Amino acid sequence: MSIAPDNSFRLATLGLGGNIGDPVKSMASALAVLDAHQDCRVAIVSRLYRTPPWGKTDQSFFFNSCAAVETRLAPEALLDLCLSIEREMKRERIERWGPRTLDIDVLTYEGVEQDAPRLKLPHPRMTERGFVLMPLADIAPELTVRGRTVADWLAGADTAGIEIADESRDWWHKAGRAI
Repeated sequence: MSIAPDNSFRLATLGLGGNIGDPVKSMASALAVLDAHQDCRVAIVSRLYRTPPWGKTDQSFFFNSCAAVETRLAPEALLDLCLSIEREMKRERIERWGPRTLDIDVLTYEGVEQDAPRLKLPHPRMTERGFVLMPLADIAPELTVRGRTVADWLAGADTAGIEIADESRDWWHKAGRAI
């Protein structure tokens, strides 16, 4: 895995979600793996949300959350770590926006804007998705994305049907103990 050139920790934000099996346990496990990694620390996690499906609507509701992670990994290495965690959790990519046990998206990475084939930063569709913006606003309302704050993007987003599933930002520790 590639480390950031100056070996310093940078703040990245991640979006997590799932709707197959026990997605809350899967997200909690993913956060625990990230937090235990020598080059990552989970700094803060949003509340847990229950959200209607987006894109492909004939499926179960999702659970979603966002996390801020301090990492020394370069952006692509962080993506690789997230993808390996998804694979460990038996994620299968069968159809776009389809059902999944776990999805981890790298949303932002401090100081990086890029339009690379493997990883676009900030995430190209994050500002269109209430299920990303609501939890992200819990942890980083003043984060600027494409010239506007997350709170500002959220004010214009469709959040219909999104509800808080757990008020505690510690939900992932509670769910993790049950694993």
